Amino acid sequence: MTNIEIRTRDILESLTPVERKVASFFLSDVNSVFHMPIARLAEVSGASQVAWVRFSKSLGFYGLKDLKKELFSELNRAADAPQGGEEPLYADISGNNTVGQMAETVCAGSIQAIEETLRMADSHVMERVAEKLLRADSIKLFGVGASALAAEDFYNKLLRIGKNVVFCRDNHIQLTYAANLTAKDVGVFFSYSGSTREVVETLGIAKARGATIVTVTKFGKLPMVQKSDFALFTASPEVYRRSGAMSSRIAQLVVVDMLYTIMANMDYHRVKPMLENSYNSCNPHRLIQG
Repeated sequence: MTNIEIRTRDILESLTPVERKVASFFLSDVNSVFHMPIARLAEVSGASQVAWVRFSKSLGFYGLKDLKKELFSELNRAADAPQGGEEPLYADISGNNTVGQMAETVCAGSIQAIEETLRMADSHVMERVAEKLLRADSIKLFGVGASALAAEDFYNKLLRIGKNVVFCRDNHIQLTYAANLTAKDVGVFFSYSGSTREVVETLGIAKARGATIVTVTKFGKLPMVQKSDFALFTASPEVYRRSGAMSSRIAQLVVVDMLYTIMANMDYHRVKPMLENSYNSCNPHRLIQG
């Protein structure tokens, strides 16, 4: 699946009905975009030419011509890449699977989330975020529910490299953190949907305080993304209404690991002794010491 298809899937629910019709047609027959002019695409999809242009802009392109150019490049890269097995199809909890099938489904969803999140990663943005985090006076982390797990994991990792970082699951405490941020601080906000009320509220407070805002969320014109200075996108194939956050949580943790690794490598000489010190302090508590 190309980045454009992943983006289309992620923004599907936020589109207008007519743009959703365009998106559904696009996902069902990607190759037809190359072989049909916009007038023909409008006719066969049952949507106007304007709707096709608006759909293209929703994905971050200037228009359909720009979308076609990028899609052509992505499909060519995909064709040149080694071909594995059939792409895993993620299924929500249905109650009709064997234990073995359920295990395969969960693993396939996680693998797909990791691969698609990697394809969505912008190395330039990741590098700039890492620089901001390394230079920040303090780092405040925000997230509720399953996204709090990713925030807490990042908190634990940043402690290991000596960063001034705070995180608390209590939403009222998070509001307090946001209210006391400064222009020298960075706030990192986790929410797969990009529209969690509590997280959006704290983000608004942090934005008003002048802090640098980093969001970890899915692609789209989401409340969080529109207010952020840097957006790191995750991708997840799950149908979350019944299964809850499974592969989306994995996708967020992948972003955390990528950021942490980039930061540690950019500041390696300072970080190396800290990693060794933290390992040595915990090693005596292992039954089998390394």
